[in-house]
Amino acid sequence: MTSQTTTSKFDGFTQADFEVFNLVGLEERMAAIQNQIQPKFHAIGGQLTVDAAVHAGNEMYLHVARHARRKVNPPKDTWLAICSNKRGYKAHPHFQLGLFDDHLFLWMALIYEVPNKSNIATAFLNQIDDVIAVVPQDYVLSLDHMKKESTPIAAMTKQDWKDALIRFRDVQKAELLIGRHVKAGDPILRDGDALLAFASSTYETLMPLYRMANL
Repeated sequence: MTSQTTTSKFDGFTQADFEVFNLVGLEERMAAIQNQIQPKFHAIGGQLTVDAAVHAGNEMYLHVARHARRKVNPPKDTWLAICSNKRGYKAHPHFQLGLFDDHLFLWMALIYEVPNKSNIATAFLNQIDDVIAVVPQDYVLSLDHMKKESTPIAAMTKQDWKDALIRFRDVQKAELLIGRHVKAGDPILRDGDALLAFASSTYETLMPLYRMANL
């Protein structure tokens, strides 16, 4: 789902937004996501899309997850995505902002639908020192967007980076997501302006990797 940019005021996320994922049943949870969370995604996503376009040097588009394929099990998380393709994001390098029940995540995301995973991984491996230098120590890495777990960058050796990139290259369902987690109780989530600046700076920091993935 693609959205136009918006000028709606973003006031941040509340504990009630995270508690949406405690609702039982697909219809009830999806209704809360659509009515409570998605308007906030459009508000913050509109500005983040503008900021990302400035840093990327080309037009960017906002997509909000619809969870359209879900027929029985309610989603455990929800997100917005920003990329250079107007029609969809899954097959392209993109940025994400989303919620699980206990944290907000910010990613530069390369998920398994990206058709040129092997080329991207090879490019990253060939410039491994530059890749590592881009990512601050307080960021995290994940190989599966469906799971909450992530690895702190501070705990990763150069060999860990190589292993992650080789897995991303060689395992069909493996993914590569680099970014930040913010715990649900963090005060920055309640401050719309602060969170917007935090998210925008995260994407700006990761923009060199996004560009590398788009070559």
